[in-house]
Amino acid sequence: MSKKIQIATIPGDGTGPEVVKEGLKVLDAISGPAGLNIDIVNYDIGGDRFLKTGELLPQTIIDEFKQMDAMLLGAIGHPDVKPGILEKGILLNLRFELDQYINLRPVVLYDGDDTPLKDKKPVDIDFVVVRENTEGLYCGSGGFLKKGTRDEVAVQESINTHKGVERCIRFAFEYTKKRNRDKKLTLCGKTNVLTYAFDLWERVFNEMSGEYSGIKTDYAHVDATCMWMVKNPEWFDVIVTDNMFGDIITDLGAIIQGGMGIAAGGNINPDPGGTSMFEPIGGSAPKYTGQNIINPLAAIAAVQMMLEYLKEEKAAKAIEKAIKQALKNDIKSLSAGNMGMGTKELGDIVARYAVDLFE
Repeated sequence: MSKKIQIATIPGDGTGPEVVKEGLKVLDAISGPAGLNIDIVNYDIGGDRFLKTGELLPQTIIDEFKQMDAMLLGAIGHPDVKPGILEKGILLNLRFELDQYINLRPVVLYDGDDTPLKDKKPVDIDFVVVRENTEGLYCGSGGFLKKGTRDEVAVQESINTHKGVERCIRFAFEYTKKRNRDKKLTLCGKTNVLTYAFDLWERVFNEMSGEYSGIKTDYAHVDATCMWMVKNPEWFDVIVTDNMFGDIITDLGAIIQGGMGIAAGGNINPDPGGTSMFEPIGGSAPKYTGQNIINPLAAIAAVQMMLEYLKEEKAAKAIEKAIKQALKNDIKSLSAGNMGMGTKELGDIVARYAVDLFE
């Protein structure tokens, strides 16, 4: 009998539960032919729980997450909760507590998907961003002096440790090696202005490159990276960068691959026994809640990434093929309300394709 795989789900806020439901529908469909024994444990973490109980992320639940094989997140974000509370108290706290020190974001354009970039095709847009996920400006180090006065001072510090930088860059080199596409790794930074933080990043990057002689390396300032992602995205294979720059360029990546409706990512703890969390990149979109018009493909792609992480490559490949098939044959648009079908109906189509395409 196959080993039981325990997956924690956080459907979250707004349309999060709707897209998670469709992701799980596809996971359930592929579990049969793939011989997967999946145990889903659901958690009501998010804005509604916070408004009712004042709780964000109890330590007891964090301890349970540490025992899971993986996690699937819908979206966190509630219109009645002040911005920053849920993001810091849940999303950032999860990354720190579970040491999910890698944010992994594939930027892939599929056939049948539209990019705003003129004359660019799927062969041109196929790269991955490896973002450091637990340090930098997101650590919350800093504070106020004389807050609320005209003499106010606000300080936000970027924390970069040798350990944190090294393990992120090593993951990126190993990922580039495994990906085996162009075998090219680009460091994205700002060495001409952020002369302390990116001196560390550049030194570690250059030192480590000697261990990976088969991988080409180069460097680009973050502003140049944004420019070339738009003008010549085919130049990139894998990009490694810090937390803030990674957050910015991955949203640009989502747009050039067709929009938030297709973009998925993983918050990865690559260490043995680590728990990783996968999610659609788009937000909770509360204005579309309950209307059956939100695009679930990003959540389904997050399930595909999760199965890859769990080394269930055949099941993951079938889901990827199913997404491509649906984009090619069935979907009019990725935007909410313009897909030509509802959220549930699209989930049904992808689930059926995944089973048919499983090899």
